[in-house]
Amino acid sequence: MKKLFSLMIVLVLAGCAAMEPHAERDVQRDAGLAIQEIYEQALPTLPDDKQRHFAQRLYRLTGEQRWWTLNHAYGERLLARLEEDIVGLAEPGYAAARSRAIVADYSQRTAKQRARRAMLGEWGEIAFARGLLFRLVQAEYHGLLPAIEDHERALGYQAEVDWAAFLTDPAVIGIYAAQVANYKYFLHQLGVMDLRREVEEAFRRHYPPDRVAGLNDAEYRNWLYGLTHFVIADSRYYQRKVDPEVHAWVLEALERETAGIMARATADIQAEVALAFLLAGREDHPLVGRVREALMAAIDPASGIIPSPEGENELAGGEHRNVLAIMVLRWPGRLHPGPDLSDALGGRSAECDILLYSFVNGDNQNV
Repeated sequence: MKKLFSLMIVLVLAGCAAMEPHAERDVQRDAGLAIQEIYEQALPTLPDDKQRHFAQRLYRLTGEQRWWTLNHAYGERLLARLEEDIVGLAEPGYAAARSRAIVADYSQRTAKQRARRAMLGEWGEIAFARGLLFRLVQAEYHGLLPAIEDHERALGYQAEVDWAAFLTDPAVIGIYAAQVANYKYFLHQLGVMDLRREVEEAFRRHYPPDRVAGLNDAEYRNWLYGLTHFVIADSRYYQRKVDPEVHAWVLEALERETAGIMARATADIQAEVALAFLLAGREDHPLVGRVREALMAAIDPASGIIPSPEGENELAGGEHRNVLAIMVLRWPGRLHPGPDLSDALGGRSAECDILLYSFVNGDNQNV
């Protein structure tokens, strides 16, 4: 009750039109902390992938060592999964078989998921390659890649995948824009190939400025997500700031679309729009302030979190949306890379690998 009362005070203060700018930021930070406290209490009950997603972002936002344990646990699962795939790649047909299984198991709950499942089914081994690419870059983020035996086999496999065709295909960009932006940076960050220019050009051809107004809501949100992930992926997922000149075209497109973003975008996308400006060092941009106000207004006083567009307050389902809101509302201006897990996990024994693999659940690619 005490926390709920505090949250109510925060929300009331947030609505005060005469509030001084510094006081307003303090209230926003307090609101972010209030959401964070709710999730911290519930974190042990959430799925492993949600714990990983939350703990990574809170570590990179704060640098606080209390988030290290959950990141370490993720690193153990990650190594076990990667080692299985690297061993598997030595067997003919492993990647193709894994791709077929991934497509067969892909969720078909929503229209977007069904479209993505159908698309992945048309691209051979891409379904497996994208998951392996995600795990490789996660290992690199955490300083673990050099310690993985035969990791060059996985990098060599990625170099043989026809990523250029996949990442520049208009049909792929039209339903998978954020992942397209992610993968082009992952490939570059791992030293596999540099498709940054080609993918940016393909994205901009597919979404010229005069086409945006005619997009339906699903297409519009896909476009926005793609735009923001050019910045987010370049930041190594909130580990560093980015060069605003490199991403000027993204920031200009978002600025032009301010009214549409505030009217048509979900809270998740609005938060990532703000994060794109924050990562580029543009905290003073008016759109950041607009998004912060919208996130504050979206907090449900009863649950203390931002519900889904359908009004659902389920904690696991809302983790992505709410941790992004925490980041935007609390934004400290400094980011923390890693955490580097190489000292803790670089010398793991084979017996430990076998034990850990028995507990692997896998992680989604909501990086």
